[in-house]
Amino acid sequence: MAPGARQIPIPLNHRPQLGRDDFLVSPSNRAALEVIESWPDWQNRLVILFGPPGAGKTHLVSIWAGLSGAIDAGAPGGTRNQASRALYLENVDNGQVDATELFHMINMATESGQHFLLTARTPITDWKIELPDLASRLRLATPVHLETPDDFLLRQVLVKLFADRQLLVEKPVIDYLLKRMERSLAAARDLVEAVDHAALAENRRISRRLAASLFDRKSEFSTGFGD
Repeated sequence: MAPGARQIPIPLNHRPQLGRDDFLVSPSNRAALEVIESWPDWQNRLVILFGPPGAGKTHLVSIWAGLSGAIDAGAPGGTRNQASRALYLENVDNGQVDATELFHMINMATESGQHFLLTARTPITDWKIELPDLASRLRLATPVHLETPDDFLLRQVLVKLFADRQLLVEKPVIDYLLKRMERSLAAARDLVEAVDHAALAENRRISRRLAASLFDRKSEFSTGFGD
């Protein structure tokens, strides 16, 4: 290859792995995982899992669906599926879920004896709920807090994501990325993809210098890079 020439990387599909074996545990998510895995011995059939974007809510929902057979309440006929013991609905505080519809979903799940797992970015106390009956139902739910990923978790995630791509990255590179990346699991995935893509395109090994060059031109990437 001529000096300075760039390869065109072949796009590979690295889908997030959302099984229990792929869930890395740290102090930031251990309590939430324990609640999920304690099913069906929940004290309350309605549970609200809340935490910041990229904290792992969808991964926990996937684990719970595997345990309980839960189906998406927002899917056509979801709340009317009496064969399922459990339901879930994600991102209920994003303004896209109708309050009256959510109230009826919770009622139907209660009447059917189904467990219902909701996810949100913020605790119920921060929601602007104009429907009193819905507010009353939600106040009775069990809140489960999923914290922002800590450094211990993000380090594990970075190492695993590189290993999934059959890449062994030295500790100084991981340290460099960890200090500068956004604090979310989604950002970790995007960052590892960007690093891998750059290494292939420039025919360079993954090094601290390569990582630094990515942060120097971070505007090319949508997520994964801190200030």
